[in-house]
Amino acid sequence: MQNDVIVVGGSYAGMAAALQLLRARRSVLVIDAGLRRNRFASHSHGFLGQDGVDPAEIAAKARAQLGAYPTLTWIDGHAEAAAGSKDAFTVTMADGVRQEGRRLLFAVGVTDRLPEIDGVAERWGRSIFHCPYCHGYELDRGRIGVIATGPMSVHQAQLIPEWGEVTFFTNGAVTLDEAASGDLKARGITIEDTHITRIEGHADVLLADGRSLSFAGLFTASRNAPATPIAASLGCEIEETPVGTQIRTDAAKETTVPGAFACGDAARAPHSVSLAVGDGAWAGAQLHRSLVF
Repeated sequence: MQNDVIVVGGSYAGMAAALQLLRARRSVLVIDAGLRRNRFASHSHGFLGQDGVDPAEIAAKARAQLGAYPTLTWIDGHAEAAAGSKDAFTVTMADGVRQEGRRLLFAVGVTDRLPEIDGVAERWGRSIFHCPYCHGYELDRGRIGVIATGPMSVHQAQLIPEWGEVTFFTNGAVTLDEAASGDLKARGITIEDTHITRIEGHADVLLADGRSLSFAGLFTASRNAPATPIAASLGCEIEETPVGTQIRTDAAKETTVPGAFACGDAARAPHSVSLAVGDGAWAGAQLHRSLVF
């Protein structure tokens, strides 16, 4: 059976796109590996109407609503590779089964490459974050640490004082010139050049000189890449961004391979649930138009 659209990735962006297509009575196959990027977080913030809700609950409710549409097929599984061209795409599953579709949509999300500091991965999404709009308010204007990963971390540190008293850990990842150092200090930011040994407790930063500094929360800029190379396997161009790599798309969310589209964190920056949903809704509408015209 050939589907109108195969959506690879059934998180927020993928489901938002699928909803537009299902409401146009198109046949949609969603293939989902079940690894939401925010699966480590207990609450989602900044998404209108869902502020403070468990992200797993948001995802489950959305999937249940999609299930009311008779033209949806949902497969829990891994899509390994994509091939073909417009109107004749195939997606090969991990078990070898091949799915066929006229259009493809990659909503695969991203992986986060975190600073190689002991204790960071265990606290990611719990007391160490990337987005202050998603998590800053709950820190209640307490002490906040920003761990540098590169030059973009300076911008992150400049922004964070909106949410609390900030210490910027350069950690050997960035060298501040006089202008940057002066700007940070003018914003009331403490600059800490001593290397971090590990993160302990809730958000306690242990330094190489033996000091331990406690914070309400920590922020860091992870490096991102599409969570799976499936778009690249089809020949879609992958582009560099200030925060990593993403699938290149045009204004209609079409990739460099005609008939193949991409949306969500894997195809845009910055990242949040609300931005992913909006991007997915737009991609779904544009996909539908490509089938009509």
